[in-house]
Formats: sequence, structure tokens, C-alpha cells
Amino acid sequence: MKKETDFFRAAGLLGAGLLALALAGCGQDKGGEHANGGMPPAAVKVLTVTPQEVPVHYDYVGQVAGSREIEVRARVTGIVEKRLYEEGQRIKEGQVMFRLDAAPYRARVAAADAQLDQAKAQLAQAEREYARVKPLADAEAASRKEADDAQSTRDLARAAVKAAEAQLQQAQIDLGYTDVRAPLGGVAGRALKVEGSLAVAGGDSLLTTLAQTDPAYVNFGVGEVEYLRTRDEIARGALKLDPQGFLVKLKGSDGAEFPRSGRLGFQDYKADTSTGAFALRATFDNKDGKLSPGQFVRVLLSGATRPDAIAVPQRAVLDSPNGKFVYVIAEAEGKTLAQPRPVKLGEWAQLGGELGNAWVIREGLKAGERVIVDGMARIFVPGSPVQIDDGSAPAQPPAGAAAPAAQ
Repeated sequence: MKKETDFFRAAGLLGAGLLALALAGCGQDKGGEHANGGMPPAAVKVLTVTPQEVPVHYDYVGQVAGSREIEVRARVTGIVEKRLYEEGQRIKEGQVMFRLDAAPYRARVAAADAQLDQAKAQLAQAEREYARVKPLADAEAASRKEADDAQSTRDLARAAVKAAEAQLQQAQIDLGYTDVRAPLGGVAGRALKVEGSLAVAGGDSLLTTLAQTDPAYVNFGVGEVEYLRTRDEIARGALKLDPQGFLVKLKGSDGAEFPRSGRLGFQDYKADTSTGAFALRATFDNKDGKLSPGQFVRVLLSGATRPDAIAVPQRAVLDSPNGKFVYVIAEAEGKTLAQPRPVKLGEWAQLGGELGNAWVIREGLKAGERVIVDGMARIFVPGSPVQIDDGSAPAQPPAGAAAPAAQ
């Protein structure tokens, strides 16, 4: 009660000075109709509060990102001989983007191939030796040790062949890595190495970046208070959500709307420790490439409604030192009075008619109350008498004007 009294007192201070000036002016007009009776009641228009289902929209700032963004790196060390793509252009999966100096790797392949041939020759010799000694040992014409040594030599030769084959395969793989290929299709970024630069495997190996922009992601954040409040309202039915979730639309920095809508695909379960916001991500079809990674956009969420919500025109909501308030109609001692009522605002809504631009009122009003929507400027003191203008009453003559002569 004390809080509301303080609010009324603060609201009254806004017009006390104006009221004094107005009364002084009336007192000087000796011939006026209200010279001794004070100011006439202010003519106001009212709106009866009626709960209704109100669509809810949310507006955030987001940034476009590729659905997959990777770094294209050199897997082997070498000098960049040539760049084989145009920066900023679409790249097909497997397309060669850079070519490194392959001469050292071709030499390694040749050396590994020769080593394999040598290992195979040694294996063939070991196989022949074992085939010669084994029958002699069985016939006790040669010692068992000679047979065991021949078998061991053959086994070692077989292992040497496998090792040589692996070395050859690795050399061939390294040679293939001198052609740096796109691991996926997407849009290529700026080249970070030019011809003649050294790319070091495992170190300074970054050559460029590649982004898959179809589909495109739009990342944005929702403040902790708003996120938790919305989640709680959905859980208790104060906010109803479409079964398919929020519908997401985008607007560019020029105000143009993106031609396709998207859906939320990710909601983080925890708040970012640096910003205090929950991260959300929407997914958009982007075959035409209209969305570019890094682009800032406005994210518009729709598809939610508030059942039995109370909304008033935005012009009916006024400011005071203690916050937002509206004037409601009160009846006392046969008079119609304008009483300020503190309110808590919700979302902005567009409902058509008188509520074309409206505020959802979270607290402060109830169904059936009448809210003043026009004429508040003529209310100088809270609790002042008012006259409800339904549009049919003739306009009052200005104070001091002569009354029309009787017929």
C-alpha cells in the first residue's frame, strides 16, 4: 500500500506546477463558465481491458556461420608451388587447392620402392636356403641348428619385406599429400600462404579456411534472466509454443528479410560464463549463398502465444520516477476519476485496431478495467475528474467563450 501511495505522490508531482498555472489562468477569466468552478473534467478516451491470445515475437542480434568450418592445412612439409583455386569461390570436395614441391617425396617413393625390391630378393634367397637345409636336417645329413638358422633368416626376410612395403606406402601417402585437397565442398577463404612459402607439417601448416555454407548456421544469445523466465513460462503454460518450436526469420543490416525461414537446432544447456547468455543456433537452407559467414543479422523468433494476455496501446503507458504506469478509470462519490496504476511490461505486440502497437502487461491490470488511451496530457493531478469521450458528445467550447444564444 505504501509503495502505491508513493507512486501516486510521484505521479502527482509531474503535473502539480502545470495545474497551478492552469488554475491561475482560469481565475483571471472572470467571464468564463469555469471561472469559479475550477478546471472542467478532461475529455478522455478509454479502452476496456479484455484478455486475449497474443502472439509473442522476440528480436535478437545474430551472426552467420558455416555449418562446417575447417582449416585446410599441409600434412607434409614443403614449399608451396602453386595455388589452384580462386579465393572466395565455391570449392568441390576433393578439389586440389594447393600443390607443394613434390620432388623430395617422389625421391622417397623411389628409395622405398628400391628397398622393397632388395627385401624381396633377400626373402627369395632365404626361402631357397631354407628349402635346401630343411630336407637335409630331416635326414640328419645336416644339423638341426642349421635348419633353425635358415628358418629364422627366412622369417626375418619376410618381416623385412612387410616393413619395406609399409615404408613404400607411407612414402606414396606423403607424395599424395603434396596435392592439398578440399576435405569438403564449400566456400574457400583467403589464402594464407603464397607461392614460395614454406608450409611446415605440425607447425606453420595453415594454408586457408573452408566453410560449408549450405546449410548455414545463425548463432545468437539470449540473456540468462529472459531465457530462464521464458523456459518457466512455457513449463507452466503461460506461454504456448508451436509443436515444431520457434519459427526463425532473418533481416539483414539493410532491413531486407531473408526469403526463407529456419528452425532452432541447438540450445545450450549452460550459460556462457563471460557473457551470462545462453547460446542458441538456427539452421537455414542456403543453396543460393545469400548468407555469408560472419554476417550480422537480426534474428526474429515467432510461433509463441500468450493465452489470456492483457495488452494496452503503447501510447497509454506513461513514465514516472518510479517506473511505468497507466491511468485507469475509478468511480468515487459519483465522480469519474483518473487514477495512476503502476504496471510491469511484457513484450511488444501488433494486434490491429486500437492495439496496432501495444504492450503486453504482465502485472498491474485485470480484465474489465478501463484504461485511458487518449487525453492523458490534460490530466494534471492523479485522481482528477475526467469525462469519457465515446465519440458522440459535442466538443466543449473553450473556457471564456460566449454561450450560443437561446432560440
